[in-house]
Amino acid sequence: MAYRTPAAKAKDHAYHALPHIKKRRAANTAARRQLEREGVVHKGDGKDVAHKVALDNGGTNARSNLTVQSPSVNRGWRKNKSGYNP
Repeated sequence: MAYRTPAAKAKDHAYHALPHIKKRRAANTAARRQLEREGVVHKGDGKDVAHKVALDNGGTNARSNLTVQSPSVNRGWRKNKSGYNP
């Protein structure tokens, strides 16, 4: 793991403590728990629960808005990688 300065760690800690970030994280966790209860995903399976319409774009945690994707597909599109397929 790369060395992180104390200032960088403090900045990350402050960011993740922001109310809107905590709310988004809670919504993503709730979506994952919902699909775990249905048996679609399991803890440690390496899959991401994605929102077809992102929460930031007005999406919800409704079952019809959730899908299971690999981490590279779900997170990779942000880094201009191919494979974005909602």
